[in-house]
Amino acid sequence: MKKLLFITSIIITLTACTKTEKPREITQISLEKYKIDSSSIRAIEIINDSTVVYAGSRGDLGVVRGNEIIPIASKIKTDTIVPHFRSLALTESDIFMLSIANPALLYRNTENRIELVYKEDNEKVFYDAMKFFDDLNGIAMGDPVDNCLSILITRDGGTTWNKVKCEFLPEIEPGEAAFAASNTNIVVKGKNAWIVTGGKRARVFHSSDMGRTWNVYNTPIIEGKETTGIYTAAFYNNKQGIICGGDYLNKFGESANKAITNDGGKTWSLVAENSAPHYVSCVQYVPNSEGKELFAVSTNGIFFSNNSGENWKKVSDEGFYSIRIANKNTAWLSGNEVIAKLNFN
Repeated sequence: MKKLLFITSIIITLTACTKTEKPREITQISLEKYKIDSSSIRAIEIINDSTVVYAGSRGDLGVVRGNEIIPIASKIKTDTIVPHFRSLALTESDIFMLSIANPALLYRNTENRIELVYKEDNEKVFYDAMKFFDDLNGIAMGDPVDNCLSILITRDGGTTWNKVKCEFLPEIEPGEAAFAASNTNIVVKGKNAWIVTGGKRARVFHSSDMGRTWNVYNTPIIEGKETTGIYTAAFYNNKQGIICGGDYLNKFGESANKAITNDGGKTWSLVAENSAPHYVSCVQYVPNSEGKELFAVSTNGIFFSNNSGENWKKVSDEGFYSIRIANKNTAWLSGNEVIAKLNFN
């Protein structure tokens, strides 16, 4: 009898160990929209589940908290220039906003005071994304002015920013640049940074030491035209990541526009080939999902994957530029004249 009970307990244990949890299916979603007049918003960052910061195309900066829109600045101006923001980054105490086009203007909002901390005059200048590793070390990237990407670094919490000389960066190839689609051209994890490019080449630049040294890796993402390439990237940890993009002028056409890595970005494998979403402006992992769950957005709609990007399901026809995911049931999105809170389960 004891032997039978022992064998039975082993069988139960083995059955429990081999049981796999069924992937989550998103069956219900709701969108709470907040209208931001006359502003195209591609840069948002989450403070907590109920609060998001945004920076927009008319030099505006604000916060959505609960059901309230709280403007910080309705229109920032330097001389007669109104900056068009597509990059936004946060530290514990400050908010940073970086404009596209010439001149590049990088502002800091600290203690309810907005100050210009970096300016760059060049007809070729165009910055695309900005992130902080921690409260002292930050990085911004933009299109090439010379024969390398434009890389800005701060080591003092954003008080000063310095542009990295091309001699310390990999050379770009002809027609290679980036897209200011959703402030996700840069991903940071620990001391690691990944930067993605598009245009004539679609590559991934990686630094393991906060931007001091760099390697560059090829990808299978569509390339060859000014509108093709990688628009967005996300990493779940230092090894598992995803890149997405496509062709902005052929947003419903079939193309190689989604790829994953499991070795920190050295090699990439295409996923969900020739299937929707055919164009992606922003992709993000759902926290605490073991890297299985992701959302991708574009003006084509909102898409969800529960198997690390191998397959996707469209969950909404509503179009957005950018998404940030707060928890397993909440995300924030931005688009043309709108911020939206997405509830899903």
